[in-house]
Amino acid sequence: MKPDVAAVLAETAALLVRNAAPDVPPAERAGALGLSAALLGFAAQAWDGAAHNLVQENRAIRALLGEAGSDEDLRLSALSAENDRLRAALIALHIAVEGKDPAKEAAIWAELVASTERRMVVGSPV
Repeated sequence: MKPDVAAVLAETAALLVRNAAPDVPPAERAGALGLSAALLGFAAQAWDGAAHNLVQENRAIRALLGEAGSDEDLRLSALSAENDRLRAALIALHIAVEGKDPAKEAAIWAELVASTERRMVVGSPV
């Protein structure tokens, strides 16, 4: 999830603290609480699927790059760091094959679409 779940939770906590003050107008409080509830729901969905999605993406990108390997460390920080490394290598590959290898280019685009779909949460506008 971008922004990261931790950032969403921190912002939600700040919203809740601000709206605990007795002088906050009821309509403002209701709006902030509704937003907080929605953000927490999105964060819960993203958190639940984050490791699974990152492992799937890492596997798919490794296959496109022709790299062997697996994700031994299943902490989100480690999976995300590996995903960042693999995506940087995928960008370089994409630049190298653009206009030269239509099949590889199509495979890269297919994975980028699949990656986007994996990250969608219920209620996503797209």
